[in-house]
Amino acid sequence: MSGIKDAPRSPWKTAVLAGMASYLDAGALVTSGIAIGGYYAAPLQLSTGTIGSLLGMQTLAFAAGALFGGQLGDRFGRRKIFTLSLVLYAVGILLLLAAAGPALLYAGAMVTGLAIGADLPVSLALANEEAPDGKKGTMVVFSGMLWLAGIVAVLALSSFMGVQGMLGGRILFAHLLVVAVVVLLLRLTLRESAEWAAARRAADTHATAGSQTIEFGHIRDLFRAPVVYVLLATGLYYATWNLGANTLGQFGTFLWTGLAKGEVAQFSQLTLMGLPIGFVAGLLFMRVVDKPARHIWFAVGSGLIVLAWALPALLGPSKSTLVAVMLISGFGNSFAGESVYKVWSQELFPTLLRATAQGVTMAFTRAVAGLAALGTPAFALGHPRLMFATLFGLSLAAAVIGLLWMPRLPKPLQPEGPTAPTMSSPDTTAEATA
Repeated sequence: MSGIKDAPRSPWKTAVLAGMASYLDAGALVTSGIAIGGYYAAPLQLSTGTIGSLLGMQTLAFAAGALFGGQLGDRFGRRKIFTLSLVLYAVGILLLLAAAGPALLYAGAMVTGLAIGADLPVSLALANEEAPDGKKGTMVVFSGMLWLAGIVAVLALSSFMGVQGMLGGRILFAHLLVVAVVVLLLRLTLRESAEWAAARRAADTHATAGSQTIEFGHIRDLFRAPVVYVLLATGLYYATWNLGANTLGQFGTFLWTGLAKGEVAQFSQLTLMGLPIGFVAGLLFMRVVDKPARHIWFAVGSGLIVLAWALPALLGPSKSTLVAVMLISGFGNSFAGESVYKVWSQELFPTLLRATAQGVTMAFTRAVAGLAALGTPAFALGHPRLMFATLFGLSLAAAVIGLLWMPRLPKPLQPEGPTAPTMSSPDTTAEATA
């Protein structure tokens, strides 16, 4: 352990290994959708109701994992929680890989969801806290690049491995298992967040001394003004944006085959072709995310997302409109959506509430998405135009929240320290938080 403590800190190493939570999150989401909704469906005779409940349960489990994992990460440390959560993730993926019927699929979906939910808010907090000043947003957005990398890897495998049926699904899950084990071993070389450790020591010292000066260090403080407004804004933004992204991620293959009468491999190949655009756009956003110009880029991204969902709502679902949704929203999501939500969640919450707050908003978002997923297959087949109109309306609501509400939120006066007793005026930080 002494070698770990004395080793020099490497922000980029931490950002990569912590950001792999996003890779594994995207990998689990897309792999489950393709494997359960495609490769496993016929051999295991899975009905649309079973597919919806499996994918919905995985999302709801993510919500529970994020809720408790974030709080535990603030209380016991980033390193402990993201190590344990990755062990749990590997167990869940192994269950999905070995499943020969619905029972193990349900168990694997639940365990995997719990694990990645607990991992993500804690890992993002660590990446932010270990980043140098002026690069914190860059490190967090980098996790979004790894999220795209997870999608690319899964789609590349499903597109070109030339294997169908149960074996195809097992290969996809085996890929995630190998990556999880490698990342787990490399994460053991990381140290605890210095910022969290300092904040925890200060809070514990004040608590022992009976001091009442520490503020914003307990979960109850999330629900007091002004922090509660930040919690509401980030939670509502993420939830309204995510319903469209989650539908495309979990049910893209189902929509392509069920509504557009396409093939699984064709959908994967088309999606894969559009992802390089997202990578390039993400690299551009990394250069401006810590600057005032971020607001303009966010506005452009929000507009593209709204436009993307308007197309199938107005013209109906078809191969052309579904491809347009993938390409246009994928480009827009590089400047808005989850990437900027993650940045806001680091900037707007104090250290000892950072992972807890993300856990709460992620839990709320995934719970909403999980409940929606339970009925998505039937809704899509029965009322496709109405479903896409609903997703268009939600994307518009997210844009309004991001453009009009988020710039007015306050930031902690001492975001890097444990004792910020107040939060700054929104007038002085509007441009920075937009």
